[in-house]
Amino acid sequence: MKELLLNVLQLFGMAWWVKIDTETPQCTYYFGPFTSEEEAEAAKAGYVEDLEQEGAQGIAISIERCKPSNLTVFDEAADIVQTTPSPILSGQT
Repeated sequence: MKELLLNVLQLFGMAWWVKIDTETPQCTYYFGPFTSEEEAEAAKAGYVEDLEQEGAQGIAISIERCKPSNLTVFDEAADIVQTTPSPILSGQT
């Protein structure tokens, strides 16, 4: 019965999700869906702990009713800027 309710909530974008934004890496993660805000709230600590163990920094958490199209949104432009090597200025050829 709970699964049916969750499917209906998700269909209409009324399910609850844990949204976690991280500065490093610059990503947005969605965890869920949940049938209630309280259920999502109870689960968020485990997700944060997993991301911290993976080295994520600058973590911001929110609980939202939404219907995410992607569960992980990675800012590729920010990654390209951070990983582009600096030119080496040397007189050697």
